[in-house]
Amino acid sequence: MTEHPTSHERRQPSAARPTAPADPRGALLRTPEPPAQGSTGLPAQGRPAEAPASPGIPGAPASDGPCPTGSPKPPGALAAATGTPAASGTPAGSQGPPAPSGGHGPTDAPAGSGSEHSQPSVTEPDPHRPRPAPEAIPAQSGAEAAAVQSGTERRTGQGPAPGTPMPMRRDGDRLRFVGAATRRIARGIDLDEIVMGLCRATVPTFSDAILVYLRDPLPVGDERPTGPVVLRLRRTDRIPEDRDTEGFLLPALQPEPDLGITAELCTVRPGGALNEVLRGVRPVFADAPAARAALPELIGEDLTVPGGQRAILAPLRGRRRVIGAALFLRRPDRPAFETDDLLVAAQLATHSALGIDKAVLYGREAYIADELQRTMLPETLPRPTGVRLASRYLPAAETARVGGDWYDAIPLPGSRVALVVGDVMGHSMTSAAIMGQLRTTAQTLAGLDLPPQEVLHHLDEQAQRLGTDRMATCLYAVYDPVAHRITIANAGHPPPVLLHLGGRAEVLRVPPGAPIGVGGVDFEAVELDAPAGATLLLYTDGLVESRLRDVWTGIEQLREKLAATAQLTGADHPPPLEALCDEVLDMLGPGDRDDDIALLAARFDGIAPSDVAFWHLDPEDAAPGRARRLARKALSRWGLEELTDSLELLVSEVVTNAVRYTSRPVTLRLLRTDVLRCEVGDDVPQLPRLRQARATDEGGRGLYLVNKLARRWGATRLSTGKVVWFELNHG
Repeated sequence: MTEHPTSHERRQPSAARPTAPADPRGALLRTPEPPAQGSTGLPAQGRPAEAPASPGIPGAPASDGPCPTGSPKPPGALAAATGTPAASGTPAGSQGPPAPSGGHGPTDAPAGSGSEHSQPSVTEPDPHRPRPAPEAIPAQSGAEAAAVQSGTERRTGQGPAPGTPMPMRRDGDRLRFVGAATRRIARGIDLDEIVMGLCRATVPTFSDAILVYLRDPLPVGDERPTGPVVLRLRRTDRIPEDRDTEGFLLPALQPEPDLGITAELCTVRPGGALNEVLRGVRPVFADAPAARAALPELIGEDLTVPGGQRAILAPLRGRRRVIGAALFLRRPDRPAFETDDLLVAAQLATHSALGIDKAVLYGREAYIADELQRTMLPETLPRPTGVRLASRYLPAAETARVGGDWYDAIPLPGSRVALVVGDVMGHSMTSAAIMGQLRTTAQTLAGLDLPPQEVLHHLDEQAQRLGTDRMATCLYAVYDPVAHRITIANAGHPPPVLLHLGGRAEVLRVPPGAPIGVGGVDFEAVELDAPAGATLLLYTDGLVESRLRDVWTGIEQLREKLAATAQLTGADHPPPLEALCDEVLDMLGPGDRDDDIALLAARFDGIAPSDVAFWHLDPEDAAPGRARRLARKALSRWGLEELTDSLELLVSEVVTNAVRYTSRPVTLRLLRTDVLRCEVGDDVPQLPRLRQARATDEGGRGLYLVNKLARRWGATRLSTGKVVWFELNHG
């Protein structure tokens, strides 16, 4: 029976076999070691004319290195790379007969007909035939095998220090380590996770200590950094001296790098040694001439690293440029780095640099998304008279922090306030952009003092101008603290919930309407009572709708949650707004949120009738004098006589300016809250402007006095004219 040989190995006296030099171009899966005397090894690589022909491939030289590109690999090499046993069952220490120098057996296939990974066909293995050793892993003698079993270092004859991880002796060890390390690095999503993954993956398996330097600041994408290149020490990791491993203390590192005195910042000088090493991209040993000059520049003059090949300096190159460097260190009692370890360091540096590049890009996108969402929503809520406000916003997920939900509170003339909540379809950057445009439009329409149904009608037209598929829901409400009434219009949004002072929660019956963007739909507004002490809750559907429940079930659960929360504070005391918002959000389970959530809570305090004074003044020359007398009486009734002089002066100036241009009665209203507010209304739409009067002008100083004496002042256009108002502080 004829059997194809599975190895290019042939016997050769060990004395005549030269030691194979380290090949820096060798593959990662190859670490040749000199075999012990008397063991079976690979023949020395000679010149092609003198090399014996390989079986099955006439004229191919036998080699202990990697197969040339395009040539079939010997089965022994494939078994060594993949860790699979050879076809024969004989131990590796046995010696086989010499391989034939040429020719083929009766069952040999034609030369060159097999693929690169094809195995020679064997009819039946010979149990007496010894299995040859795999290529690039010399067979071990009995003494060497016993040394490996006991953990003795073959080159020094000494065992590793107690508790020290065993060095990677074979190519398969390096392959498995690189695979596990790159997977650990790839699991990181932000910069710190990736750098920590690199440190944890290499210490102590590959090195005893590591220093990771990154550019400060890190460049993002294609932007070109300006100024000198500065490296900052981002993270260090090492085996602690007092680490107890299997009952033994790790030996101290002599000389030991003191990571505490390592330079935190390093400026890379153009044309310097460190700059040349970083530009070279490839990792280098510390004893290389370029590294010897670059290391003091990187880590400082006070730190010394172990000599020889016990330190590797690996540049970190991203997609566009070098973004840092990693320094791997080994103790003197550990085996020094080998040439193939440069390839391991290169793989670790490449994966880490690309991961850092992606993390920086992801961080920039997340920052832009956060800033976009933050600018789309109100930074702070206003403090209008007679109402207290609180709000919450939750994005759909941590990785998608932008959405189309928004809320707003807009002060209106006459101490009123507009409460708005809306939801644009989707939660993406596009949805956020559309939401910003709709919110700006709503603010502009609110400034025109349009009724709620008219505001929704104009929002619907704006959504149609933005695109055919721009859909949104919106609820617009206007609260009047003097009348204790609220007017609400709805455009396909979930109805609000009103929590009364006694603890009863009810879902307000508001006409649902069609969503914004449908077009050709009329919106209807309803006017409801807003008693003092009640709380109105406006929200988006992300709070009440999810994969686990429908929207109406969620609304009922929200109503029950509000009622239960109100019972905790009693019937006469409404729950605090901030705590109420937190309690409402607690009704969401761990996997019960699929959409953004916008929440706006308004506590109606109102203004008592006794704190309101209202008059109509005819547009005549006596109107300013009458306004002063009425204001003086109101202040006397409220006990605010100290404001009499300031109020009379300012009221006289504003009323005089109003009756000069109007033809209808002028309204005068005083409101006593935490401040004293005066409002003068007329039917002239033009707003007054503050200007600097010249010395020869007879008028033009009224608003200048208002601006100097009043706490705040302003003018707002109404659908029937305008209102000029100012506020004064009182004790």
